[in-house]
Amino acid sequence: MKIALIGATGFVGSHVLNELIDRGHEVVAIARNVDKIPADNLVTAVAANVLDPTEVTAAVAGVDAVISAYNPGWSNPNIYNEFLAGARSIQQGVKDSGVGRILVIGGAGSLEIKPGLQLIDTPKFPEEFKPGAGAAREYLNIIRQETELDWTYLSPAIEMGPGAPGGRTGSYRTDLNKPVFNESGRSTISVEDLAVAIADEIEHSNHIKERFTVGY
Repeated sequence: MKIALIGATGFVGSHVLNELIDRGHEVVAIARNVDKIPADNLVTAVAANVLDPTEVTAAVAGVDAVISAYNPGWSNPNIYNEFLAGARSIQQGVKDSGVGRILVIGGAGSLEIKPGLQLIDTPKFPEEFKPGAGAAREYLNIIRQETELDWTYLSPAIEMGPGAPGGRTGSYRTDLNKPVFNESGRSTISVEDLAVAIADEIEHSNHIKERFTVGY
């Protein structure tokens, strides 16, 4: 497949890029600054500002599918507004390009801990992550109204990164709106296995027009 990857230099995006290359996919790697995109025969680096839908359209034209790992940065004081602006721009740019398939990597904050209670609304949810998580939750509500694109929204496990198992196992479990918990009651995934789940979904399209989540 020929796949456009938006945010190819980020924490998640860089691992997704490696996974797609390892599987032999041709990748259009899109970032504001392409200096960090590795040189590879399967990779075409494209510089684009995702806040401009016309630049998104030009960057993704002709691919089979788009993966958006866009995140303006957790330390960005304007993350709420920039996340929503970028996500909307990407959605519009992909539609205008004629590409019908998009997978958006969102957040875990909108996962339901119990009926009617999302993770972001629990007392222990870190305040510093609420703006970004709130934007990701709002965008999930937006993309659920999308009828033209074959979209998928992927929420990672609650723990990804420090404290989560490291490395690529190639194994994971899925659910739709509830976190996947292990036998110890933790919802965890390594970023490498998140990348595996993303590549699997692009290849097999098991979650068209729905959100899903992964964990061990």
